[in-house]
Order: sequence, then C-alpha cells, then structure tokens
Amino acid sequence: METLKNKKVVILGASSGLGLATAKASAEEGANLIIVSSNQQRIDDALKDLPQGTQGYAIDLSKEENIRYFFEKIGKFDHLVYTAGENLNLTNLSETDLQKARDFFTLRYWGAITAIKYAAPNINEGGSINLTSGIANQRPGAGWALASSICGAMDGLCRAMAVELAPIRVNAVAPGVIRTNLWNGMPEEQKNDFYKNVGDSLLVKRVGEAGEIAQSFIFLMKQAFVTGQIITVDGGTVLV
Repeated sequence: METLKNKKVVILGASSGLGLATAKASAEEGANLIIVSSNQQRIDDALKDLPQGTQGYAIDLSKEENIRYFFEKIGKFDHLVYTAGENLNLTNLSETDLQKARDFFTLRYWGAITAIKYAAPNINEGGSINLTSGIANQRPGAGWALASSICGAMDGLCRAMAVELAPIRVNAVAPGVIRTNLWNGMPEEQKNDFYKNVGDSLLVKRVGEAGEIAQSFIFLMKQAFVTGQIITVDGGTVLV
C-alpha cells in the first residue's frame, strides 16, 4: 500500500457530506489538501475542521473554463477525488422536470469528465482519479431513473478512463444510501422515515455514514494495484 503522507489530494465537492468526510480522513493520513465547493461560506466552514494549510476554493463546477483555470493554477498533484453533486430527489419519470434532470448530469457527470480532462496532465506518477457512482445502477427502484442513469454513466466513464489514462489509476466508489446532506431535498420527517425503512431492509440493519465511504476513497488512493474498479459500499443493498 502507498502512503498519503505529504501527498497532494484534491477533492471537488468537499465542503460537506462524502467530500468533507474524505478530506478529514485524508488529513488524518497526512495528506496536503485542496478542497473545492461552489459556495465560499461552506468552504470557510469546512476549513475550520481541516488542518492549517489546507487550501479552499469556491468554484462553479458546471463551467468548463472554471475547471480548466483551477487545474492550471494548482499545478502538479497526486490524487483527485470527485464527490460533487446536487441534492437527490426521487421522482417517477412522468413527474421529472427534464431541465432539472439535465442539470444533475451537468454537475455529476459532465463536471467529473471535465475535471478528469484538465486534471490528468497534472497528476504525478503513482497518482489516481477517484469518482463517485452509486448502487442505483445495479439495483434501481421506482423513481430512480435519473440516479440510475448517472451511476451507469459514471461506471462506464471509470472503466474507459482507466484504460485511456493508464498508468494513472481510475476507480469509483458506489455507495448505497448514506446519511448525508444530499438527501436534504426531502422534508425532515420523510427523510428520517426513508433512512429507517432502507436501513431496516439491509443486511447490516442501518444506512451508511459518510466516514465509511471516505475510508473507501482512502483505500483506492493507497492501493496502487487497483484500477478500473467500482467498489460497492452499500450494507448489502444489492443482495436483498
């Protein structure tokens, strides 16, 4: 296993949820961090929980020129983690606003592919790119058409980039239902019922926590013999 000590780790979507948890876990491993989010206040809040010297940037990741300029500015680094995403809403296709659906793809998929395009030339030998997928592609339910489509696209992107960018390693984490702010689009009572109902149905009898997904990203950054893989971390969702 490689070490993250003194490695430069860039996390896009790092001001909360999976990204912030991964930033904290990377810091515990001794990494030097650069975090990105679209909101300056959330960046400022996240920096309070991270080591002194962590760099934070507020960037609209839906704009290609912003991403290109960012990677030109920061120069060489070791690992990229992409966790950026909007709040999730589960709706049947008949009720789906197609423009909003396109916006989800803009940040979750096109933002990721743009980041890879401009990050790859700056990644040091032995470095990696780590994406976020999800189990919706493997086990979709009613109302999951958009989420399943995005996860399927990310899985394909991961494998294709692992081949195209070799020897840079490219992997993805596919979480199950995780207790994060991405579900804040639901009313509080509905969200808590959702967590309970999903958790009760799983083999581990609970939904996941952000820190557990963070450890999967840490593994993928440190494990130098893994590429082109989608690591499922779902409490047994795809088995039940």
